[in-house]
Amino acid sequence: MIFQQEDLVLRELMKGDAALLAIWLSNPTVLEFYEGRDNPFDLAKVRQKFFNQNDSETRCIIEYKGKEIGYLQFYKLDQEAFSEYGLKASNERVFGMDQFIGEVDCWNRGVGTKVVSATVQYLVEQKQADKIVMDPQVVNERAIACYEKCGFLKVKVLPQKELHEGELRDCWLIEYTKKVNR
Repeated sequence: MIFQQEDLVLRELMKGDAALLAIWLSNPTVLEFYEGRDNPFDLAKVRQKFFNQNDSETRCIIEYKGKEIGYLQFYKLDQEAFSEYGLKASNERVFGMDQFIGEVDCWNRGVGTKVVSATVQYLVEQKQADKIVMDPQVVNERAIACYEKCGFLKVKVLPQKELHEGELRDCWLIEYTKKVNR
């Protein structure tokens, strides 16, 4: 387990979660906002993308009230990511984060806000993150509103950043900065 906060648990992804990811990532409602409806996943594609990677991402399953409801990953930004986002190199510990709620009956109920807030708290307190960045598509207004509730601020538009449903889409670079007690 990565952390537990009340009825929310974030745990590391396990091989047995592949079927669950395949269900979520073949649902057109989910794919409209994550990966694209023209890019459904089967078990083989899930295994290739989520389990055969040798990188520094921490891949997780989100559990809420005892049920698996979504996926989250976080990672410390490397120089390539700094460059991709147009960020200046610094001594700050900057993490990236991506997530989706795969159980659509959990949408619009404040669950995403709980997930993002708890993960931000974990990254700041346990991983000593100075900043956390994400890059949601500009059109994903519901997700952006959630992130802003959690303290993220829009930094700049990343033009044509993500290929989604056959077109390059603009994304926001959004940033959470650790609050310093004075």
